[in-house]
Amino acid sequence: MTHALIVIDVQNDFCPGGALAVTGGDDIVPGLNALMEDFDAVILTQDYHPAGHSSFASTHGADPMTVTEMPYGPQVLWPDHCVIGSPGVAFHKDLDTSRADMILRKGYNPAIDSYSAFFENDHSTPTGLEGYLRTRGIERLTLAGLATDFCVNFSAVDAAKLGFEVTVRTDLSRAIDFDGSLAAAKAGMAAAGVTLSDG
Repeated sequence: MTHALIVIDVQNDFCPGGALAVTGGDDIVPGLNALMEDFDAVILTQDYHPAGHSSFASTHGADPMTVTEMPYGPQVLWPDHCVIGSPGVAFHKDLDTSRADMILRKGYNPAIDSYSAFFENDHSTPTGLEGYLRTRGIERLTLAGLATDFCVNFSAVDAAKLGFEVTVRTDLSRAIDFDGSLAAAKAGMAAAGVTLSDG
């Protein structure tokens, strides 16, 4: 019981047709469902924003995909996405949520975004996921989902810094690739000791 699969943000708004669609975001769903069978524990994360969240471009009257400075550092301003109560916040209809031991919602604090499944974007406010994994005796993590260069990347690097053995399944993740973000994310993950695997 020491190896968990963490499936990151496979939600309607990150899939084709969604508010912040990742190209091919829905292509990974069958592979993720099949992969769940190989793990003792499965955790799903869900981006979960109140309307008017501080990471939304519309909140600042700014253009989406511009960057602003927040008290905790630079923040990409996104299109409104994964708004609580909207169809976009829901998991993709074909994702097997019945296998989830835990669903972790992140980004619900209106004042701070949360890419990582472990910490909000101030890199110090914990989500509680580390404690859950520790109490279950889980030491190895495999991550996959959306998007490779943001929420998967931040989650994987934080997990490695916390001392977990971390693999990212790049074949079962898809990237936004905004302004060179995918190459930077892969380099950063490798530097943090994350294993990148294409299956």
